[in-house]
Amino acid sequence: MQIIWKDSVDAATYEDARVGRVFNQRRPERFPLAIVKATCEEDIISAVKLSAKHKCRVAVRSGGHSWAAWSVRDNSILIDLGNYKTVEVDTETCIAHVSPSLTGRELNTILIKDHGLMFPGGHCPDVGLGGFLLQGGMGWNCKNWGWACERVQAIDVVTADGDLLHCNASQNQDLYWAARGAGPGFPGVVTKFHLTLKPYPKGGFRSSGYLYPIDLYRDVFNWIISISPSFDEDTEIAMVSHYPEGEDKIKLFVLFVTMKDDPEEAERALRPAQESRPAGTSNEWFCQEDSLETQYNNQANANPEKHRYCADNAYIDNDADVPAVLEEAFTTLPHRKSFALWYSMNPCSRRKLPDMALSMQSDHYFALYTIWEEQSDDARCRAWVKNIMAIVERQSVGAYLGDSDFQIRRTKFWADQNAKRLMEVRRQRDPQGRICGYLDQQDMSGVDGLENVHEWKL
Repeated sequence: MQIIWKDSVDAATYEDARVGRVFNQRRPERFPLAIVKATCEEDIISAVKLSAKHKCRVAVRSGGHSWAAWSVRDNSILIDLGNYKTVEVDTETCIAHVSPSLTGRELNTILIKDHGLMFPGGHCPDVGLGGFLLQGGMGWNCKNWGWACERVQAIDVVTADGDLLHCNASQNQDLYWAARGAGPGFPGVVTKFHLTLKPYPKGGFRSSGYLYPIDLYRDVFNWIISISPSFDEDTEIAMVSHYPEGEDKIKLFVLFVTMKDDPEEAERALRPAQESRPAGTSNEWFCQEDSLETQYNNQANANPEKHRYCADNAYIDNDADVPAVLEEAFTTLPHRKSFALWYSMNPCSRRKLPDMALSMQSDHYFALYTIWEEQSDDARCRAWVKNIMAIVERQSVGAYLGDSDFQIRRTKFWADQNAKRLMEVRRQRDPQGRICGYLDQQDMSGVDGLENVHEWKL
């Protein structure tokens, strides 16, 4: 087990261990006592016991993709899982046994190539499965296939006391319940996820895309909202506003990605959008051959490495005038690399969810990904996000953990009863607050956990 102590190594080695795998280049001013580079479950157990010996907290890093760098905490031992990667696939049961730092791309590369299977992991290719699944997992075609965490059949967990437990619907049910939606407040360290897989579509992916001038914002948004609820069940629908490469004006891009076994099925699925689309596209394509790998590459280009990020999000109230609520966000981007996203969640958002911590959703998921390069631009870009969210949040029912920063804005992440139950599980399983939990202002939440309230109502 490799341990990098803050006071025992040179500054460059420590800094690389502290934030070298943090995706957001807006680095936090927080400093762990040590970083443990784990390679197996035994290392994780030893690291948790080491934290007890030193009377300090434990933080965990799977992929390093959280915008607020939740894994980097003062006076903690950071367990970095980047070197702990394992995957086993049972093709008879279609279950994969995977470690948390494995990314969606890494897992699906193995599954598709060797087994003709897939897992609806994160859209960004380098997102680790650990944080993604604990937050709920808004994965591929979530609007129809449901949340990725619903495919978690079991987990292996190192508790705050250093015990290794297997958790599922019949044993250690409280941890199993919490793991599907607790986010960074999960009171343990997951060492393995046991995941139900899907067949990879024999016809691969196919997509249709429609690029519009931003002047047609209302017409396009109203159209996409009207057709989404009853659209084909194997088709994902998203809309973004962005600056296309080489263009000086914001454009609105609507993307349909369908996952079918043959091209004719895909064409039938995508035809209703082609026939009902508003006139006025500046570019478009229909039922183009696509793939998961191509989609990963597109996502990587949209979320470039070595950039500064400020993200926020909201589930917009189903009864709101959604195009009106989001108009300023979609039409006033502060930087050419930034984008605003609307993601269709209906009909998944209208069904009863399984019994799990995750409990917040609506028909309309909205997120801002503000991206820039220079530190001198921090104040302007962050102020734009804050101002937009001040408008949007009053028409929201809550937010998704994965695109949130608890230090900046308080809102609701769970139904009230789920939040209460989750915080009780935290207190019962980790009464001393060994696991760092939710990073709120001044990192004070501790054993109590995160307050589940709309700040603007206080």
